Amino acid sequence: MSILTGVLNLGLAHFLVLGAILFSIGVVGIFLNRKNIIVLLMAIELMLLAVNTNFIAFSHYLGDYAGQVFVFFVLTVAAAESAIGLAILVLLFRNLNTINVEDLDELKG
Repeated sequence: MSILTGVLNLGLAHFLVLGAILFSIGVVGIFLNRKNIIVLLMAIELMLLAVNTNFIAFSHYLGDYAGQVFVFFVLTVAAAESAIGLAILVLLFRNLNTINVEDLDELKG
């Protein structure tokens, strides 16, 4: 016999609250840490995943698959953004020996 005897009913509001919490954690991560590029990229990815959670929740709630298809496009763009961001990060570390955002003003032409 299971410990959980009742059925867990999760509605649209639960997923929207989860998405709002994840998005706000991403925003706080951007404002609290403006020095490390890796943390900034992770905060942006967390914000994109929060938006994707809302897309999937609305798609399931409305019975339309357009939101789920749109999530694949957002994930593709997010993966490309991460790959390019990390490549730029590796180049900056090779040239400047730092990944602090404040030290990147030396790149001005």
